[in-house]
Amino acid sequence: MRRTALLASAALLAALLPLTAAAGASGADDPAPVPVDRFEGEVPFANPPAGGLFTWGGDSDDPPALRLTARADAPEGDRVLTGSYGISGYGGFTHDFAFAEPAHDWSAHRGVRFWWEGHADGRRIAFEIKDGGANGEASELWTTSFTDDWTGWKQVEIPFADFTYRTDYQPVGGIDHVLGLTQTWGYALTLPVGAPGDFAMDGVELYGRADQSLRASVLTDAVVHPVKEGATAAVKISVATTGAAPLGEPVTVRYTSAGGTAEPGKDFTPVQGEITFPAGTVSGASRTVRIPTLRDRSAEAAETIPLALTVTGARPPAETPQVVIDAHGLPYLDPRLPVRKRVADLVSRMSLAEKTGQMTQAERGAVGTGGDIAAYDLGSLLSGGGSTPTANTAGAWAKMIDGYQLRTRATRFQIPLIYGVDAVHGHNNLAGATVMPHNIGIGATRDPRLAERTGAVTAAEVRATGVPWDFAPCLCVTRDERWGRSYESFGEDPALVASMETVVQGLQGARDGRDLKDADKVLATAKHFVGDGGTGYGTSTTGSYTVDQGVTEVTRQELEAVHLAPFQEAVDRGVGSVMPSYSSLDIAGDGRGPVKMHARGDMIDGVLRGRMGFDGFVVSDWNAIDQLPGDRAAQVRTSVNAGVDMMMVPYSYQDFRTTLMAEVTAGRVTERRIDDAVTRILTQKFALGLFEKPYADTRGASRIGSAAHRAVARQAAAESQVLLKNSGSLLPLRKDQKVYVAGSDADDIGNQTGGWTITWQGSSGDITRGTTILDGMRKAGGDVTYSEDASAPTDGYDVGVVVVGETPYAEGVGDVGNGHDLELTAADRAAVDKVCAAMRCAVLIVSGRPQLIGDRLGAVDALVASWLPGTEGDGVADVLYGRRPFTGQLPVTWPKSEAQLPINVGDAAYDPQFPYGWGLTTLTRVPDGGAATLKGLAASAAAAERTHADGLGRALVGKARLVVQRKVGQAVTAAVAKPFAEAEHLLLTGRYAKAVERLTAAYRAAS
Repeated sequence: MRRTALLASAALLAALLPLTAAAGASGADDPAPVPVDRFEGEVPFANPPAGGLFTWGGDSDDPPALRLTARADAPEGDRVLTGSYGISGYGGFTHDFAFAEPAHDWSAHRGVRFWWEGHADGRRIAFEIKDGGANGEASELWTTSFTDDWTGWKQVEIPFADFTYRTDYQPVGGIDHVLGLTQTWGYALTLPVGAPGDFAMDGVELYGRADQSLRASVLTDAVVHPVKEGATAAVKISVATTGAAPLGEPVTVRYTSAGGTAEPGKDFTPVQGEITFPAGTVSGASRTVRIPTLRDRSAEAAETIPLALTVTGARPPAETPQVVIDAHGLPYLDPRLPVRKRVADLVSRMSLAEKTGQMTQAERGAVGTGGDIAAYDLGSLLSGGGSTPTANTAGAWAKMIDGYQLRTRATRFQIPLIYGVDAVHGHNNLAGATVMPHNIGIGATRDPRLAERTGAVTAAEVRATGVPWDFAPCLCVTRDERWGRSYESFGEDPALVASMETVVQGLQGARDGRDLKDADKVLATAKHFVGDGGTGYGTSTTGSYTVDQGVTEVTRQELEAVHLAPFQEAVDRGVGSVMPSYSSLDIAGDGRGPVKMHARGDMIDGVLRGRMGFDGFVVSDWNAIDQLPGDRAAQVRTSVNAGVDMMMVPYSYQDFRTTLMAEVTAGRVTERRIDDAVTRILTQKFALGLFEKPYADTRGASRIGSAAHRAVARQAAAESQVLLKNSGSLLPLRKDQKVYVAGSDADDIGNQTGGWTITWQGSSGDITRGTTILDGMRKAGGDVTYSEDASAPTDGYDVGVVVVGETPYAEGVGDVGNGHDLELTAADRAAVDKVCAAMRCAVLIVSGRPQLIGDRLGAVDALVASWLPGTEGDGVADVLYGRRPFTGQLPVTWPKSEAQLPINVGDAAYDPQFPYGWGLTTLTRVPDGGAATLKGLAASAAAAERTHADGLGRALVGKARLVVQRKVGQAVTAAVAKPFAEAEHLLLTGRYAKAVERLTAAYRAAS
């Protein structure tokens, strides 16, 4: 990857082209430039671990197309690197040095430069270098950017001093967080999102001579130093060097306390002076500057004292440290007062800028180290899917969030942040956390107490990392399994969804919110209000989505009975926040047509708040207001006036806050509406105890991923398994049987946890700690042989277990028709065919929705819907080997073909492969008798219903279901399926006698 630089030719070309002036002049004693890429073919197109150029992106359309193109105007040589792109997510290209070769040493140079052909389109291009670590894909990432604001060729110079550590993404768990440059593994460019574009690049090289400021930095122990009034603040100033080498030259730091809102002599004693770190000082040496504050006995808001630093001989701190005298003596700070009075006092003191800041939520990756938190009075941050600290550990999460909370101390009223995450099946962003089955599996358990326990484990693990707010549970009622989010639903029946809402108590504790301040509870979010599970196929206008974020067309009666009912239950349970849906609602007869939910004040303000009595706050979905019609001002005022209190505007938080303030000033959003929103938000912050304890309580961190927590997930995985077929009682297996295991999902923790695991979309492979289904079978003591593709010989086995299913996806990316279908892959079908032809076999389907199996059902002896069981494959093994019984029931209808979709309980035409509620059991013996037994069960169920003996009533219906399933076997006709599914709905609504009556009808239809 070496080349001979044609410096004379480049210099001549620079003189001839008026727009090719370098960004900065080099000194006469600078070393000769060192070439990195000339793009003449010396660097190949390749992928790691080989060295070379490669592309990447968020999906298949995002990676750019690269070429080496002959150009007469090439700044260097004959060819340049050209490319074209059209990026909706993220995309770019990288030059990694070969992993087998030593890293390159760039530390002797001032920076990196290259030629770029500009289009003057104002687009920003991120440029990144890879520093330290084992190789190019396991190195620290340091980033900066340049803006295309010229035309023609220009040499862009980027000093290494301009690079900052990436806070939005790092591929590894922190090396030293110092840009050492002694082990550099290459560079990368991230191209702009949006309109398609093209580019040309040439002559990447290192230039200039490094100075000590690139190898030495002055740091402070914190950016914000809060102190009680009258106390003395201590600011530690230290020096750090690349490679921990001693200083080669002295470093001086002059300091003075100047500016800020505190008054010198009245609030603090001013200080100034100079610190010298002599040549030879070891890296890490520190000195302390002390600033005494003064007590004046009056109640006050917080006051700031910046400590200005002037550094010679090293890189100065990125920000000026501030001492903050804490707010004190004001009523809102008094925990003895009722929350209502504390909130009213605080709101009365706040400016419009502070109020609108509380209504603004940004993504952590957008705020970097957090300076904008105080600058914009931000009320909330979030981690989107996959947005994690480096390293992705519980301690790093707590440290990160504490750092953000520290920033709020520099605001007038020191209002703490409320930090939120999508912990939708455990603390799923955190590596090593306990990952539960997705909601679809929890719905299959039919166990409300277990659902509550899974919520409690999730809350404990989330809060122990400093996060007090969870964007869960999803209360959608999935009505079409082509929807990529269907696994986020507890099921297709609103009664089933409502029964699983005990998870709200698991997350929040008591319905009145008194437990929210506890170290193992979080604020829950009911989402997505309302109707997201009812969107019609082909109605989405979001990218290539087919179902997600589309239109839900319903009558008023259907809306109330199916989609609104679960939210009333959540409100009754005291849920603290609600998130509207991306989708549109089209109510028959209202004359409005499809209207995005973030604009439906009739539903948010009218139904949710007015009729249901919701007293928490409403938070938007990610950038959801961007989908509303009109300009930015129209989008902001429409959503806020509709009742959205906090706006999730991950990367446009500055623009949102500015626009909202302008709308209030113009009178298009009332101050009364702003006060209502802020009151609701602050009420929950007080309830969470954040004003008294803003920082992470990590005492519970040792329980993250603990045996006790995993035991709950293991039980949930076991109870979620639905036994659809079991010819000849093949299951449970015996430990003395020789078992042949095959299939793509048998030994893949990523596939069995699904989307929303470590990253937004999830991924196959060993992505987090857990037990695969294969691991669980081996641990259960089974005599197991594994061949993923069933290529190993199949002779001599008693039974085969083929574990097949889906690979991970999330949201509309997983919509059927968007690169997905409901069919098993060719490899999975081949494994099923080979194993089931050779021996008696059980097929387990690991998926977020039913998979079409009808054409193979006859060859399969046992069929299990395993859903997405989470990290505890032991739970699946527990039912396979009989440690626990199969007790799960279908939370959705299992179709015969995709043409039947949508198909749901209660449909007039209903002829599925397996009806809603179907599930064989190995728990108990099926009651003897037939019609006579059912008649007796009906009478007993009627008595239980009259006396409100719910436990007895459910047990009686359960027995009747077993009688029917035994008679039906695999002959599930439409005449059987319809009353059978309806009986399950009746059971969940407490109509036990009617449920047995419908089961009796199914029994008769099977005659």
